[in-house]
Amino acid sequence: MDWTDLIDVAFDALGSDNNKSSALHSVQQAALPGELPVAATAGRHPDHFRKGALVLTTHRLLFLKDGKPPLPVPLEGVTDVTVTRSRLNGEILQVVALTGAQRFEDVSKAEFFAEQLRGTARAARDRHHAPAPAAAAPDLLDRLERLAALRTAGALTDQEFALAKARLLQG
Repeated sequence: MDWTDLIDVAFDALGSDNNKSSALHSVQQAALPGELPVAATAGRHPDHFRKGALVLTTHRLLFLKDGKPPLPVPLEGVTDVTVTRSRLNGEILQVVALTGAQRFEDVSKAEFFAEQLRGTARAARDRHHAPAPAAAAPDLLDRLERLAALRTAGALTDQEFALAKARLLQG
């Protein structure tokens, strides 16, 4: 899915073509390096009377409304996503993040969108907190040989050698 398809999906859910090009332009300008589109739906922020587009990317959840700058929620900080129902406000998507809580009302296909949001947020957290890759076997062997050479030359004591070797083997 590319950005144009994503905005088309969002505006189809809105049932409107108004400001589609300005929304596409604002999202593309605000895109982070390496950020890719994931999903879109329609919803209303409590501060707005009419619906806007909720756009989920690999890095953020964005709320687009009438060509205004997107309201971003970074996915690494998302701690909870819930969907509730109300007769007055329809399906309500509540997103709790380290940057604050956001509530979107009358969300189209809220449960499906919430599942996508949870999965993408989990992937963003995993990507953000991914452990450093372990040293490749040949690289590890070279480092161990260098440590042994330093110990043999007297630059490292036996205790320093053992500590450095343990650090290398733990990654």
